[in-house]
Amino acid sequence: MLIPICQIDAFASGPFRGNPAAVCPLERWLKDETLQAIAEENNLAETAYYVHENGRVRLRWFTPVMEVDLCGHATLAAAYVIQELRRETAEPKVTFDSRSGELTVAREKDLYVLDFPSRYPPESPEDPVLFEALGARPVEFLRTGDCFCVFETEEQIRALAPDMGKLAAVDCRGTIVTAPGEDCDFVSRFFAPRAGIPEDPVTGSAHTNLIPYWSRRLGKKKLFARQISRRGGELWCEDQGARVGIGGRAVKYLEGEITVPFE
Repeated sequence: MLIPICQIDAFASGPFRGNPAAVCPLERWLKDETLQAIAEENNLAETAYYVHENGRVRLRWFTPVMEVDLCGHATLAAAYVIQELRRETAEPKVTFDSRSGELTVAREKDLYVLDFPSRYPPESPEDPVLFEALGARPVEFLRTGDCFCVFETEEQIRALAPDMGKLAAVDCRGTIVTAPGEDCDFVSRFFAPRAGIPEDPVTGSAHTNLIPYWSRRLGKKKLFARQISRRGGELWCEDQGARVGIGGRAVKYLEGEITVPFE
């Protein structure tokens, strides 16, 4: 059985930048074990699958070790595949059904803008185990499904070298670290060894927390952000109250087919 596969660099300023995601369009859903096995074989932060169902598009995301509820860069990549590569719609907006409800991606010139839920991180008791794993103590600690650590400078964020073994023992999906940016509104990094992703290059879902936090702190609705992983990523952000807009560019790396056992 042959399945199409595309690998797209999302939130990328050019080739070999941003966050690579695999996208597999399917005619029907395969067994969950097969979807997970493909994601493990791809060994990317996320593999996205979509199926057209009753005039709509259902989207699912898998890391190498688990299915997740929300992923930004693979959603952007899936919209790019649908609109730009496979030309499955002429509409400027793609609507997905997902485990996180209805999500849309709108094409605005060379940007793909995600419409995602906003999740302001509440204050939380300190977590000494997490701080030890990071090797640094933040000036502010908050928590949603992710740990959210605020530092004073971009230099501190760049210098972090977490102990991934210890970080994997912390009871959260992943850890966001953030600070004011030197040439942007804010910077961040994202670590998720528990989900099989030591450091995610660019994390759209983390910005559902980051955007409302920095919007309130800086007193502005529109922000420009950088995720300062080794690959680096750029995000054009907007606080829209209950929702956030997360914009980025996409670059195709490969298109082809993969072979899986017939189901």
